[in-house]
Amino acid sequence: MDYSLHALSGSGGRSLVTLAPSANQLPGSATLQNLVNGLAGWALVAAMAGLVVGAGLWAIGAHAQNYNQTSIGRRAVLASLGAAILIGAAPVLVNFFFKAGVTAH
Repeated sequence: MDYSLHALSGSGGRSLVTLAPSANQLPGSATLQNLVNGLAGWALVAAMAGLVVGAGLWAIGAHAQNYNQTSIGRRAVLASLGAAILIGAAPVLVNFFFKAGVTAH
């Protein structure tokens, strides 16, 4: 897909530069994609571990009436869920903002 970036100049509105993102244009692109996929997998495992630990802290703190521990556990659960949402939505968010930037005039 070819996106033209228009710049204001005396060129009569012609495209001065163009941008056509393609991961296939550089060597090692497949390796880089595999690396990013692996990092996303590790991040999801870390989010799951944080969710389990946070839920445990929340439960133990609630049972022991330790409000500080309960609060820390609740924050860990919410942060882990938020991280999982962002990891899953990352490609959609990047593509959305890239397309929004391309259509900016």
